[in-house]
Amino acid sequence: MLKRKGKIMLGMSVVILATLTAFGTKAHKRKLQKDRLSEPVFSDFVYQGEDAVYTQNPLKPGQFYSPILQGCYPDPSITRKGGDYYLVNSSFSMFPGVPIFHSVDLVNWRQLGHVLDRESQLKVQTAGISAGIYAPDIMYNRHNDTFYMITTQIALGMGNMVVKTKDPKAGNWSDPVKVDVEGIDPALFFDDDGKAYVVHNDAPDKGKERYEGHRVIKLWAYDTEKDQVVKGTSRILVDGGVDPAANPIWIEGPHIYKKGGKYYLMCAEGGTGSDHSEVIFSSDHVMGPYKPAPKNPILSQRHLDKNRPHPVEWAGHADLVEGPDEGWYGVFLGVRPNEAKRVNTGRETFILPVDWSAEWPVFEGGMEALKPSVAMPIGVKNSTNAEGYFPNGNFRFTDPLTAAVLDHRWVALRGAREKFIQTTERGIILRPYTVDISEQKPISALFYRQQHKNFESSVSLDYVPASGSDLAGITCLQSEKYHYVLGVTKLDNEDHIVLARSENGSTRILAKEKINLNAKVQLQVKGVGDAYQFAYAVGKEAFRNIGSTVSGDILSTDVAGGFTGALIGLYSTTANRIR
Repeated sequence: MLKRKGKIMLGMSVVILATLTAFGTKAHKRKLQKDRLSEPVFSDFVYQGEDAVYTQNPLKPGQFYSPILQGCYPDPSITRKGGDYYLVNSSFSMFPGVPIFHSVDLVNWRQLGHVLDRESQLKVQTAGISAGIYAPDIMYNRHNDTFYMITTQIALGMGNMVVKTKDPKAGNWSDPVKVDVEGIDPALFFDDDGKAYVVHNDAPDKGKERYEGHRVIKLWAYDTEKDQVVKGTSRILVDGGVDPAANPIWIEGPHIYKKGGKYYLMCAEGGTGSDHSEVIFSSDHVMGPYKPAPKNPILSQRHLDKNRPHPVEWAGHADLVEGPDEGWYGVFLGVRPNEAKRVNTGRETFILPVDWSAEWPVFEGGMEALKPSVAMPIGVKNSTNAEGYFPNGNFRFTDPLTAAVLDHRWVALRGAREKFIQTTERGIILRPYTVDISEQKPISALFYRQQHKNFESSVSLDYVPASGSDLAGITCLQSEKYHYVLGVTKLDNEDHIVLARSENGSTRILAKEKINLNAKVQLQVKGVGDAYQFAYAVGKEAFRNIGSTVSGDILSTDVAGGFTGALIGLYSTTANRIR
């Protein structure tokens, strides 16, 4: 009897233990899912670029590749203090804004960070992606040992503004001072006598605009004590462009240089598109009058065969600097169209040597089909893709996304990254905002620039959505109105992976599949020219394509408009509109 009771008790214990174990396992799974639900965790990001222009044109000794900054790094400006060079670019509504780079030889560049890294400096919270920061100019003033960055901020009425610092390597740029001039593209010039000036693009005087695109270049005296232009000092230096009778458009991006006692005014002309060019004027006096060079433009690709191999187009918006070998160099923007003539990589930063041995500066090879490589200054070693320098050519970038400090290449849109990210040993948590990617608000997303026509990118995602309002995944984005999203969400209360295309604000699902979220999901996009293919894998499974190959048309400014290149993003939201 006792033995029988013991067996019964033992059996009941086993059942109870099994029940508790099962209950505990389910509870544990539910807890894990709950944790994963509240924490979309991204890890192990990989980007690999492989463009034919680099495989077909390997570097020879004494050469380096141009563009020096691939992807959306437009409107370059450069300055020098001693043996140090500093370069900045437009950033529009990216946050932080105005990436800044340092070099001692014009070949090897490190990103120091961003000039505008605080909300007190950057007011782009409701700006469209191609609003925000336009055409920054960086200039060193030896008379007060200060660096200035002056720019146009198209956001919340900011307009033209200036910030400054004693040491760009340390950062800590000042809060902006609004500069009381209209128009765009301001630049500073500091003369030998210590006097300062602001030169900028503006509309013609009221009633004098003769045609669409008619603009002028104005100059003002600048008070370095007040960081303000001197009222009543403005003067028009150029009206229309090199040949006013030809109705030239969009004279902009001005810079003034002094050499041999003469003043040189260099500007972009033709608009930042297929007719872009760089032109030059000179004067015996800083306030003018300025006369154009007998041979303009000094840089352009607009006249060349569009079907030439590996074309670079839209060359212009340049800035000059004296190099370490006592020669002159010019940085400028250009685009590398794919086979469909689209410009998904955006406007990039190129460099060329400049021959200024005669009266006028001339970009060497600037009116010929640009080559992928440039001769290095004498005595320089090419360390790009190594030793912590910024990569170019074909390269691979990996980021486990576990570092306490983000790589400078990761940017957000319209708001600080620190407000929605948390780095952990598992990866980076993107705390979702109740904001969809199509809204002109800060979104919970980190972006890496597409830097090649042919590329592959992937990331791991650990995430379980609670409802159809929840989504986390990747995006290829041109703007808030034009983008692709590959994300994990719920449809009809079941876990799905969805691929959606948004064009001019209208979103449609291209493909959807049920998915088992019992392990991390790998998300991938491959681009081959205009063809993009999205794929995913669960756990250690092989990647499987979702949907068919899609066009990259909406990721090019030719279709989407604006000024930015395509961005590859990690994205999460609790306001998902993909249904």
